[in-house]
Amino acid sequence: MKFEDRVRIFEHKLNDTEDQIIEFIKENKKLVIDTSIQKLSEMVFTVPNTIVRLCKKLGYDGFSEFKIALKLEEETVINIVSTIPENITKTYEIMDSKAINKVAKRINEARNIFFYGVGDSLPFCEMMTKYLRCVGRKAEFFTHHHDMLFTIENTTPKDLVFVISASGETVQVLEAVKMIKEKGATIISLTHLCDNSIAKLSDISLYCFSPKQKLNNYDITDRIPMMIVLRRVIEKIWLLQS
Repeated sequence: MKFEDRVRIFEHKLNDTEDQIIEFIKENKKLVIDTSIQKLSEMVFTVPNTIVRLCKKLGYDGFSEFKIALKLEEETVINIVSTIPENITKTYEIMDSKAINKVAKRINEARNIFFYGVGDSLPFCEMMTKYLRCVGRKAEFFTHHHDMLFTIENTTPKDLVFVISASGETVQVLEAVKMIKEKGATIISLTHLCDNSIAKLSDISLYCFSPKQKLNNYDITDRIPMMIVLRRVIEKIWLLQS
């Protein structure tokens, strides 16, 4: 998993000092690769133990493994057409159980639950509402954008909206998310692991590994990773209700 991907997944665990260290690393990767932990700590005005803790938060065994991984990233040019096994493996690697637990808890506590996605994401919204019925929770999904916008007008901070968008930039969904943010309702998102607008606006961001793919101008993006994450969420909710 790349350094930037790790940062994106574990950003909710990071403090201000660690954010500053990460920004320095992003801007000076080649320098960091050839720098000792003592020298790096001086450059970012901290102590070696702080850097070691940061590396471990990001899933590395320590600073040495971090530098080796960073060096490999800089030296390797990857040009691979993703396959289903690779997408599934990477999705399991980036799945954050703590974030999923938080999502399940928020859904259990919400007054009203809404799912929203368009196109190929819409069936997943319908599926999640059906699965919540198993434990007596009523949820809604929307097949028309204007229905979603009408509902948003009446949402409150006690409500929760779960938005699904592989790209994280779907225009209709992004418009809805901005409106929901103003109303104060909880926003949960599921997107492909990338820097995207919807994830940034969400209270909790879940990720899968589902890079966009096209064939003859048709969207053939693999949706199996999305299903895996949603299934993990609903299974956690079922356990909480049992």
